Amino acid sequence: MVQIDAVVTDKDGKLIKGLKPENFELLEENKPQKLEAADYYDTEKIEVAANGDAEPIVIDLETANDPEKLRPIVRDHRLIVLFFDTTSLNPEDLIRSTDAATKYVKQQMAPPDLVAVIMFGTTFKTLASFTNDHDVLLQAIASMVPGKESMLAGLSTTAADAVSQDDQSAAQVDDTEFNIFNTDNKLYAVQVLSELLAGIPGKKSVLEFTSGVTQTGEENRSSLQAATDAANKANVSLYQVDSRGLMTDALDASTGMSRGTAGFSGQTVMAVSNARHASRDTLYTLAADTGGRTFFDLNDFTGIFKQVQDDTTGYYLLSYYSSNTARDGRYRQVKVKLVGLPPGAHIKHRPGYYAPKEFGIFNTEDREKQLDSAMGSDAVIVELPIAVDTAQFRFPDGQFFVPVSAKIASSALQWAKKSGQHEAKFDFLYEFREIKTKKIAGVQRDTMTVQLDAVNFEALSQKSLVYQGGIMLGSGSYRLKFLVRDNSSGHIGTFEQNVNIYPARPNQLQLSTVMLSSQLVADTARVRGQGARQGGAGQQIRRNTLGNSARVRTSPLDVNGQRIVPSVTRVFTSAQTLYVLFQAYAPPKTDPAALRAGLVFFRNGERSNDTPVVEPADINPITHAASFRISLPLEKLATGNYTVQAVVVETGGTQAAFARNYFNLRKAAAPAPTANAAPGSPSGSLNPDNR
Repeated sequence: MVQIDAVVTDKDGKLIKGLKPENFELLEENKPQKLEAADYYDTEKIEVAANGDAEPIVIDLETANDPEKLRPIVRDHRLIVLFFDTTSLNPEDLIRSTDAATKYVKQQMAPPDLVAVIMFGTTFKTLASFTNDHDVLLQAIASMVPGKESMLAGLSTTAADAVSQDDQSAAQVDDTEFNIFNTDNKLYAVQVLSELLAGIPGKKSVLEFTSGVTQTGEENRSSLQAATDAANKANVSLYQVDSRGLMTDALDASTGMSRGTAGFSGQTVMAVSNARHASRDTLYTLAADTGGRTFFDLNDFTGIFKQVQDDTTGYYLLSYYSSNTARDGRYRQVKVKLVGLPPGAHIKHRPGYYAPKEFGIFNTEDREKQLDSAMGSDAVIVELPIAVDTAQFRFPDGQFFVPVSAKIASSALQWAKKSGQHEAKFDFLYEFREIKTKKIAGVQRDTMTVQLDAVNFEALSQKSLVYQGGIMLGSGSYRLKFLVRDNSSGHIGTFEQNVNIYPARPNQLQLSTVMLSSQLVADTARVRGQGARQGGAGQQIRRNTLGNSARVRTSPLDVNGQRIVPSVTRVFTSAQTLYVLFQAYAPPKTDPAALRAGLVFFRNGERSNDTPVVEPADINPITHAASFRISLPLEKLATGNYTVQAVVVETGGTQAAFARNYFNLRKAAAPAPTANAAPGSPSGSLNPDNR
């Protein structure tokens, strides 16, 4: 569905209300479209029925994602966002902008107005969500006191200062790369803001206070399109305010006079004029393509707020389903004509929108932005269902190896058929962020391709895929966010959980995670960087690893040339063998060779089975780690819910410790063909889950 907001006035400029869908003729790319609805939003109702004793309205932008619930709240209200781009505003411009905003709240803000205050600087901050509480808004505006952040803008070289009498005396610095990055950030902030507002029904007017956005060419075109697209989808109109105020030919009130006679040369005047127009082109484009306006060369901003109020006093929201079903990402022009109205009637509306885009025609930048957007979103994405689990194994110097395993249902994947084989491509991206500081402690990126012949594809279609990765972290409390994307369909799945890594206690015996598995795979090769390795029966895994991966010489999951595939969901059948892996970390004065371990099973809360006590399978004299690997056939156990407890004791000593994990045991299903699997590198691999 496409929604276009439109304002209809008579020859005297007065709003025309009460129109029906048949009063509009809507054309998309010159093709008539059938209107589903023409809803009128009337703020004059609130103006007339204003109640000063009513409770203030507050719409939390962080949780505003239910349009039907919000519709009666915002109905007939203006939604206005005061958006301050402090990356471009120098102190004088910021003061000029905040003074105007303060004056608007105190003197011009009307009863129907719901206003939000947002700033973009080193971070994107919501200072005040939509509200009509004047005190809250004034406090939010006052919090933007010029400081270090805005002072950075004032340190940039002005166009006048950049021109000297002898332009061959020094090498010219190429700031193109920085400017591309800076402009992309500004445009991305507009995109993020629009997506934040998307869950709120009705038209949203964003007044962006800025000192200009300068593009450097085609490099920023994709970012500009993405920002415009997001605004149109969210029914956001951008009103661009050049906070530099009235500017003369040679300089403006925000810049100092250049030294010497350079400021009086034609070269200087031309340079300043060109720089000024270049910084306004993008502002004009954003406003024009979203149905907003631009305001340049103004020292009095009073009329700006009045214009926004007038544009949203009353408007129609025209809704239709486009007859063009192509998902090509192209811009589609929309024209609306009035039918059956007196002469002089006029309509102003959003000029068009960008069509949805199939993932198959995404370019590299589109794909990366899709990943960035998904990782930055607070919402869980379930287009591709996944389950994720982690473990912890101690390494020297206070570091921990954290295996990360994810289970993906093969039935949810879109397999492509190429040269008689079935192929699926994946992107895996996960990050650990410190809960208290929100800083990223570790990030991992894997790109993989799986190829299967007909026999293995048939077998794998009845199973799941298990991804194995890992990362090195220090002790602390983290929030893990895991993302997988099927690169054939573009479907994404995300998963989040807290991970607590407790520091080592030097004088106490401690255990790692008790890892459970029912599967071992051959681990006879390693892939470094980017490459390919042929697996059994036609399966092939290609990978390209980026980021802070776990570069470990010997992973605890590697056992005598085999790798343990962790069970993510910890659901087993009685026909399988249970593999249990854990490590014990002995204190300095305890010999790890003296440690012994066994397993105790509790079924439905009652003790049911034990295993014999065994010696360590491997000992690391440097880390004092004793590795235990215990396996047993599950056919001996009754079905049900189990707690498995690993117990480690020191023979002839006093040290003892235990750790637990949980699993569910079910009856065995009918046997199915087994797909051969090719493991990947130490930091990431894909294997079929033979459960």
